Amino acid sequence: MTATERTWRPAWPCPAGQILVVARRGAGDPTYRVEGGSHWRALRTPEGPVRLEVRPRPGLGEVEARAWGPGATWVLDALPAMLGALDDPTGFVPRHPVLVEAHRRHQHLRIGRTGLVFEALLPAVLEQKVTGQEAFAGFRRLVRRHGEVAPAGEGPDLLLQPEPAVVAAVPSWEWLELHVDPARSRPVVVAAGRAAALERIADDDPEAADRKLRSLPGVGVWTSAEVRARALGDADAVSFGDYHVAKDIGWALTGAPVDDAGLAVLLEEWRPHRGRVQALVALAGLGKPRRGPRMAPRRHLPGRDVDRP
Repeated sequence: MTATERTWRPAWPCPAGQILVVARRGAGDPTYRVEGGSHWRALRTPEGPVRLEVRPRPGLGEVEARAWGPGATWVLDALPAMLGALDDPTGFVPRHPVLVEAHRRHQHLRIGRTGLVFEALLPAVLEQKVTGQEAFAGFRRLVRRHGEVAPAGEGPDLLLQPEPAVVAAVPSWEWLELHVDPARSRPVVVAAGRAAALERIADDDPEAADRKLRSLPGVGVWTSAEVRARALGDADAVSFGDYHVAKDIGWALTGAPVDDAGLAVLLEEWRPHRGRVQALVALAGLGKPRRGPRMAPRRHLPGRDVDRP
């Protein structure tokens, strides 16, 4: 299959890899690989599946991209948005000395937008209220069992996330085999059944998108924020309810961890760029030191281990 190609010259020194890698769901994500300086993704677009290679050329001020499959033209047209071209940081003033330094080091960071709502929602729901290890393992298992091989082309082996209709048909007992408990599998199945309507959320403003996402059973403020950040490029989306985010931002800005209520107060002055603060804190590694007790993976779910290499 012949690749469709595009070379894009961003209007700023775009850290393409840094922006793209936010979408990777753990180092073993079968839909995402980083090899030889290229970022490879398997995606389902409105025009069909696609294999995408993005190769940053910072010395030339360019980003080269190649795509294979029915969705090739769509994804290359969407490439600038995926790399943050629609994100406007105007009005963001770091103010706090810690953020000033983080912003100085990462001043070209932008919030990317894929426009693919279910593609962002599926892993976000699987990541609810569990450790990253457990969440990423559940996603890998689902993709390996029910996903499809990405369109033929160059690059590493990649799998597509399963189609919404396939996800909706996964029985409850099989979710348990995948080590995904009912509190997460049920919202995923409901969302999969409404996938066509969910994709229209990409055209909504963030507030409307938040309302519609949170109207889904089992989708709360955390999941909505994760989806809006990835799919809509919402620079104000904050992951309230996260096990680490409030503690990390509180530690970075005050020297002590805070809860969600305290985080809301701390971030209010940066509205509508609160998510940008969260991204800078994470990118600069400014969080609370990981000492003491941690949230442990659960080992009581039934089913055999299907997380094959």
